[in-house]
Formats: sequence, C-alpha cells, structure tokens
Amino acid sequence: MGFGDVIGLMVGMGALVGMFAIIGQMYRRRLEHKERIAEIKANGAQGQPQQSTPERDATIERLEHRIRVLERIATDKTASLALQIEDLREPAN
Repeated sequence: MGFGDVIGLMVGMGALVGMFAIIGQMYRRRLEHKERIAEIKANGAQGQPQQSTPERDATIERLEHRIRVLERIATDKTASLALQIEDLREPAN
C-alpha cells in the first residue's frame, strides 16, 4: 500500500464520516420537528381560544380602518389623494 493509497483511504473515510454526520443531523432535526408538531397538537386540543383584550381589539379596528382607507385610495383617482395620505400618517410621539 503506497502513500497515494493511504491518502485516498483517508479521504474516503473522511467523506464517509461526513455523510454519516449530515444524515445524523437531518434525522435529529426531523425528530425534533415531529416532537414539536406533537406538542402543538397536544396544546391545541387542550388550550382555550385566546380572549380578546380591549387593547388588541382597538389595534385591530385601527388597522382595519387604515386598510379600508388604503383600498379607497388605491381605487379612487380624485384630487384629495394627497390629503388622505397625510391623514394616514401617525402623529409624532
């Protein structure tokens, strides 16, 4: 067995170890993913729906209003477009 054969064997073994490491990492991540899915399903079956809070309801209402205005701006071609855009700007804190 010459020097070239030894180097070739070492490269081949290194590649084989690398492939096993990659496959092992993929398998470990797959198991973690399956565990997380099972955890989510278990919590979803037991969990209660989230209660709405006044703060969240106010935020949702404000965002819905902004979306309605943006839809109106996108479809309306009137001269008041600049005024409506300025009305959407948040007041400086």
